[in-house]
Amino acid sequence: MKILRHVGTLAFVLGLFTAVFVGMPWYMIVSDDPVVPWWLRTAVFCLLGGILVVLLTLALEQTRDGTSRARALPAESDREVLLMSSALLPGREIAEILGLVQGHTVFAIWLGKDLSAIVRLILGGELTEYTEMMGKARTAATDRMIARAAEMEADAIINVRYMTTSVVGTAAELLVYGTAVKLHN
Repeated sequence: MKILRHVGTLAFVLGLFTAVFVGMPWYMIVSDDPVVPWWLRTAVFCLLGGILVVLLTLALEQTRDGTSRARALPAESDREVLLMSSALLPGREIAEILGLVQGHTVFAIWLGKDLSAIVRLILGGELTEYTEMMGKARTAATDRMIARAAEMEADAIINVRYMTTSVVGTAAELLVYGTAVKLHN
């Protein structure tokens, strides 16, 4: 079923882009209708060309970021920072409070997954597309917070809290914050 859904969303997106980026320009070039003035034709081509350039550069950036993101994750030693949602560490004593640390990210999903989620919203059930998106956002934000705490040479982060906010459309910001502390040995 998942593959069929992906094929359907891909067909929709391809149809939309073909109609917009091929159909409209073809009609404007082939049509002998004098109703469309030359300046409007030029404006439409500039608009479509601009959108196409933006989409291509975004695609290139995402593929480049995907490879650099794998390298940018904190090293294993940075992962030794203890995360606690409480202010108390059983059996451990706080030696020094280093200050607030935070990590945040803004995530969105591509149009095809967004359409699948809208259909699921109508039919009911878990919106797995958004669940996956928020999981990735939570991991990215937490890794950034841990990296900041490791820079401060913290042993733990206490009072860890997560906050999410809708930014625009289906894009969501996820913020994680806590207090970086040093512990007695």
